[in-house]
Amino acid sequence: MTAVQNATTSSAGVAPEEDRGRTVGKVSLARLTWVELRKLADTRAGLWLLIVIGLAAAGTAAILLGAAPDEEQTYQGFLSFGLAPATVLLPVLGILSMTSEWSQRTALTTFTLTPARGRVVAAKLIAAVLIALAATAAAALLSAGANLIALGTGGDGSWHLTADQAGRLLLNQVLFVLMGAGFGALLMSPALAIVLYFALPTAWSVLGQMVKRLNDAAGWLDLNVTSLPLSEPVMSSGQWARLGVSCAVWVMLPLVAGTVRVLRREVS
Repeated sequence: MTAVQNATTSSAGVAPEEDRGRTVGKVSLARLTWVELRKLADTRAGLWLLIVIGLAAAGTAAILLGAAPDEEQTYQGFLSFGLAPATVLLPVLGILSMTSEWSQRTALTTFTLTPARGRVVAAKLIAAVLIALAATAAAALLSAGANLIALGTGGDGSWHLTADQAGRLLLNQVLFVLMGAGFGALLMSPALAIVLYFALPTAWSVLGQMVKRLNDAAGWLDLNVTSLPLSEPVMSSGQWARLGVSCAVWVMLPLVAGTVRVLRREVS
Protein backbone atom coordinates (compact mmCIF):
# COMPACT_ATOMS: atom_id res chain seq x y z
CA MET A 1 0.00 0.00 0.00
CA THR A 2 2.86 2.35 0.82
CA ALA A 3 4.47 1.74 -2.55
CA VAL A 4 1.17 2.49 -4.29
CA GLN A 5 0.77 5.75 -2.31
CA ASN A 6 4.32 6.81 -3.14
CA ALA A 7 3.82 6.09 -6.82
CA THR A 8 0.54 8.00 -6.79
CA THR A 9 1.96 11.07 -5.11
CA SER A 10 5.00 11.01 -7.38
CA SER A 11 2.86 10.85 -10.52
CA ALA A 12 0.80 13.74 -9.20
CA GLY A 13 3.91 15.90 -8.89
CA VAL A 14 4.15 15.70 -5.09
CA ALA A 15 7.24 14.13 -3.53
CA PRO A 16 6.75 11.33 -1.03
CA GLU A 17 7.04 12.29 2.61
CA GLU A 18 10.42 10.61 3.10
CA ASP A 19 11.79 12.34 -0.04
CA ARG A 20 10.58 15.70 1.21
CA GLY A 21 12.38 15.08 4.48
CA ARG A 22 15.60 14.35 2.61
CA THR A 23 15.46 17.38 0.32
CA VAL A 24 14.37 20.04 2.80
CA GLY A 25 16.83 21.05 5.50
CA LYS A 26 18.84 23.87 6.95
CA VAL A 27 21.18 25.79 4.73
CA SER A 28 24.69 25.33 6.11
CA LEU A 29 26.44 28.24 7.79
CA ALA A 30 29.26 27.94 5.26
CA ARG A 31 26.75 28.34 2.43
CA LEU A 32 25.15 31.35 4.09
CA THR A 33 28.58 32.92 4.59
CA TRP A 34 29.45 32.38 0.93
CA VAL A 35 26.18 34.05 -0.07
CA GLU A 36 26.99 37.06 2.13
CA LEU A 37 30.47 37.34 0.64
CA ARG A 38 29.02 37.29 -2.87
CA LYS A 39 26.48 39.93 -1.92
CA LEU A 40 29.28 42.23 -0.75
CA ALA A 41 31.06 41.96 -4.09
CA ASP A 42 27.91 41.90 -6.27
CA THR A 43 26.58 45.28 -5.18
CA ARG A 44 28.01 48.33 -6.88
CA ALA A 45 28.85 50.09 -3.60
CA GLY A 46 30.54 47.02 -2.15
CA LEU A 47 32.57 46.35 -5.29
CA TRP A 48 33.80 49.92 -5.51
CA LEU A 49 34.72 49.96 -1.84
CA LEU A 50 36.86 46.86 -2.35
CA ILE A 51 38.51 48.47 -5.39
CA VAL A 52 39.17 51.72 -3.51
CA ILE A 53 40.66 49.81 -0.56
CA GLY A 54 43.08 48.05 -2.91
CA LEU A 55 44.04 51.25 -4.73
CA ALA A 56 44.46 53.14 -1.47
CA ALA A 57 46.75 50.43 -0.07
CA ALA A 58 48.90 50.66 -3.19
CA GLY A 59 48.87 54.45 -2.91
CA THR A 60 50.11 54.42 0.67
CA ALA A 61 53.04 52.24 -0.36
CA ALA A 62 53.90 54.70 -3.14
CA ILE A 63 53.71 57.60 -0.69
CA LEU A 64 56.13 55.93 1.73
CA LEU A 65 58.53 55.07 -1.10
CA GLY A 66 58.51 58.61 -2.38
CA ALA A 67 58.35 60.72 0.77
CA ALA A 68 59.32 58.74 3.88
CA PRO A 69 62.87 58.71 5.29
CA ASP A 70 64.89 55.63 4.43
CA GLU A 71 64.77 54.27 7.99
CA GLU A 72 60.96 54.25 7.92
CA GLN A 73 60.82 52.19 4.74
CA THR A 74 60.46 48.81 6.43
CA TYR A 75 58.00 45.97 6.00
CA GLN A 76 56.32 46.82 9.31
CA GLY A 77 56.05 50.48 8.28
CA PHE A 78 54.58 49.66 4.86
CA LEU A 79 52.07 47.23 6.37
CA SER A 80 50.92 49.51 9.20
CA PHE A 81 50.46 52.46 6.82
CA GLY A 82 48.95 50.29 4.10
CA LEU A 83 46.21 49.03 6.43
CA ALA A 84 45.09 52.54 7.35
CA PRO A 85 42.63 52.90 4.41
CA ALA A 86 41.11 49.50 5.19
CA THR A 87 40.60 50.53 8.82
CA VAL A 88 38.47 53.42 7.61
CA LEU A 89 36.59 51.75 4.73
CA LEU A 90 36.07 48.12 5.81
CA PRO A 91 33.51 49.10 8.49
CA VAL A 92 31.38 50.59 5.72
CA LEU A 93 31.26 47.13 4.13
CA GLY A 94 30.16 45.74 7.48
CA ILE A 95 27.38 48.31 7.61
CA LEU A 96 26.24 47.56 4.06
CA SER A 97 26.17 43.84 4.81
CA MET A 98 24.03 44.23 7.92
CA THR A 99 21.58 46.67 6.34
CA SER A 100 21.21 45.03 2.92
CA GLU A 101 17.98 43.15 3.75
CA TRP A 102 16.30 46.33 4.96
CA SER A 103 17.66 48.80 2.41
CA GLN A 104 17.03 46.50 -0.58
CA ARG A 105 13.73 45.14 0.78
CA THR A 106 14.86 41.52 0.68
CA ALA A 107 14.27 40.77 4.37
CA LEU A 108 11.09 38.79 3.67
CA THR A 109 12.85 36.57 1.14
CA THR A 110 15.98 36.08 3.25
CA PHE A 111 14.19 35.26 6.48
CA THR A 112 11.64 33.05 4.74
CA LEU A 113 14.41 30.93 3.23
CA THR A 114 16.35 31.02 6.53
CA PRO A 115 13.87 31.51 9.38
CA ALA A 116 16.64 31.27 12.01
CA ARG A 117 17.71 34.90 11.78
CA GLY A 118 20.58 34.38 14.17
CA ARG A 119 22.30 32.17 11.58
CA VAL A 120 21.99 34.94 8.99
CA VAL A 121 23.53 37.44 11.40
CA ALA A 122 26.33 34.99 12.21
CA ALA A 123 27.02 34.49 8.49
CA LYS A 124 27.23 38.25 7.96
CA LEU A 125 29.69 38.62 10.85
CA ILE A 126 31.85 35.75 9.59
CA ALA A 127 31.83 37.28 6.10
CA ALA A 128 32.91 40.64 7.54
CA VAL A 129 35.78 39.00 9.43
CA LEU A 130 36.85 37.11 6.29
CA ILE A 131 36.88 40.37 4.33
CA ALA A 132 39.13 41.86 7.03
CA LEU A 133 41.43 38.83 6.74
CA ALA A 134 41.55 39.15 2.96
CA ALA A 135 42.27 42.89 3.13
CA THR A 136 45.09 42.30 5.61
CA ALA A 137 46.58 39.55 3.43
CA ALA A 138 46.39 41.78 0.33
CA ALA A 139 48.07 44.64 2.22
CA ALA A 140 50.77 42.23 3.39
CA LEU A 141 51.53 41.25 -0.21
CA LEU A 142 51.59 44.85 -1.40
CA SER A 143 53.84 45.78 1.52
CA ALA A 144 56.22 42.97 0.64
CA GLY A 145 56.47 44.29 -2.91
CA ALA A 146 57.03 47.84 -1.67
CA ASN A 147 59.71 46.65 0.75
CA LEU A 148 61.55 44.91 -2.08
CA ILE A 149 61.49 48.18 -4.03
CA ALA A 150 62.77 50.01 -0.94
CA LEU A 151 65.69 47.56 -0.70
CA GLY A 152 66.63 48.38 -4.27
CA THR A 153 66.36 52.14 -3.86
CA GLY A 154 68.34 52.62 -0.66
CA GLY A 155 65.58 52.24 1.91
CA ASP A 156 65.94 50.28 5.14
CA GLY A 157 64.07 47.26 3.80
CA SER A 158 63.91 45.48 7.15
CA TRP A 159 61.57 42.46 7.23
CA HIS A 160 61.26 42.35 11.02
CA LEU A 161 57.65 41.73 12.02
CA THR A 162 56.78 39.55 14.98
CA ALA A 163 53.75 37.27 15.06
CA ASP A 164 52.41 39.41 17.92
CA GLN A 165 52.61 42.56 15.81
CA ALA A 166 50.97 40.87 12.83
CA GLY A 167 48.18 39.51 15.01
CA ARG A 168 47.49 42.92 16.51
CA LEU A 169 47.36 44.57 13.10
CA LEU A 170 44.82 41.96 12.03
CA LEU A 171 42.86 42.39 15.26
CA ASN A 172 42.61 46.11 14.56
CA GLN A 173 40.92 45.42 11.21
CA VAL A 174 38.53 42.87 12.71
CA LEU A 175 37.49 45.16 15.57
CA PHE A 176 36.59 48.07 13.32
CA VAL A 177 34.72 45.99 10.74
CA LEU A 178 32.70 44.40 13.57
CA MET A 179 32.01 47.84 14.96
CA GLY A 180 30.60 48.86 11.58
CA ALA A 181 28.50 45.68 11.47
CA GLY A 182 27.17 46.46 14.93
CA PHE A 183 26.10 49.97 13.90
CA GLY A 184 24.46 48.56 10.79
CA ALA A 185 22.52 45.91 12.71
CA LEU A 186 21.40 48.42 15.33
CA LEU A 187 20.30 51.22 12.98
CA MET A 188 19.24 49.13 9.92
CA SER A 189 19.73 52.12 7.63
CA PRO A 190 22.99 52.34 5.66
CA ALA A 191 23.07 56.12 5.40
CA LEU A 192 22.24 56.71 9.07
CA ALA A 193 24.61 53.98 10.25
CA ILE A 194 27.53 55.31 8.18
CA VAL A 195 27.00 58.88 9.39
CA LEU A 196 26.72 57.91 13.05
CA TYR A 197 29.59 55.43 12.81
CA PHE A 198 31.94 58.25 11.90
CA ALA A 199 30.23 61.07 13.80
CA LEU A 200 29.73 59.59 17.27
CA PRO A 201 33.30 58.38 17.95
CA THR A 202 34.69 61.62 16.50
CA ALA A 203 32.39 63.73 18.68
CA TRP A 204 33.39 61.71 21.74
CA SER A 205 37.09 62.18 20.90
CA VAL A 206 36.64 65.94 20.61
CA LEU A 207 34.68 66.14 23.86
CA GLY A 208 37.25 64.02 25.63
CA GLN A 209 39.98 66.45 24.65
CA MET A 210 38.03 69.66 25.29
CA VAL A 211 36.27 68.81 28.57
CA LYS A 212 38.77 68.16 31.36
CA ARG A 213 36.32 66.07 33.37
CA LEU A 214 36.07 63.66 30.46
CA ASN A 215 39.81 63.26 29.91
CA ASP A 216 40.13 60.17 32.10
CA ALA A 217 36.97 58.58 30.69
CA ALA A 218 38.10 59.29 27.12
CA GLY A 219 41.29 57.36 27.80
CA TRP A 220 39.17 54.27 28.42
CA LEU A 221 36.23 54.82 26.07
CA ASP A 222 37.78 56.34 22.93
CA LEU A 223 38.39 53.40 20.59
CA ASN A 224 40.30 55.62 18.17
CA VAL A 225 42.83 56.22 20.96
CA THR A 226 42.85 52.84 22.67
CA SER A 227 43.41 51.02 19.36
CA LEU A 228 46.53 53.01 18.46
CA PRO A 229 48.89 50.76 20.51
CA LEU A 230 47.86 47.82 18.32
CA SER A 231 50.33 49.07 15.71
CA GLU A 232 53.15 49.62 18.21
CA PRO A 233 55.95 47.09 18.86
CA VAL A 234 54.50 46.05 22.24
CA MET A 235 51.35 46.62 24.30
CA SER A 236 51.16 46.86 28.07
CA SER A 237 48.46 45.23 30.19
CA GLY A 238 46.99 48.65 30.88
CA GLN A 239 46.67 49.36 27.18
CA TRP A 240 44.95 46.00 26.66
CA ALA A 241 42.53 46.83 29.49
CA ARG A 242 41.64 50.20 27.93
CA LEU A 243 41.14 48.55 24.55
CA GLY A 244 38.86 45.94 26.10
CA VAL A 245 36.65 48.54 27.80
CA SER A 246 36.33 50.67 24.66
CA CYS A 247 35.55 47.60 22.56
CA ALA A 248 32.80 46.61 24.99
CA VAL A 249 31.16 50.02 24.45
CA TRP A 250 31.72 50.58 20.74
CA VAL A 251 31.80 47.02 19.38
CA MET A 252 30.04 44.53 21.67
CA LEU A 253 27.17 46.76 22.80
CA PRO A 254 26.04 47.72 19.26
CA LEU A 255 26.46 44.12 18.09
CA VAL A 256 24.36 42.65 20.91
CA ALA A 257 21.67 45.34 20.73
CA GLY A 258 21.62 45.18 16.93
CA THR A 259 21.30 41.39 16.89
CA VAL A 260 18.39 41.56 19.32
CA ARG A 261 16.69 44.13 17.11
CA VAL A 262 17.20 42.01 13.97
CA LEU A 263 15.77 38.96 15.73
CA ARG A 264 12.68 40.83 16.96
CA ARG A 265 11.87 43.17 14.10
CA GLU A 266 8.72 42.32 12.18
CA VAL A 267 9.12 41.73 8.45
CA SER A 268 6.32 42.86 6.19
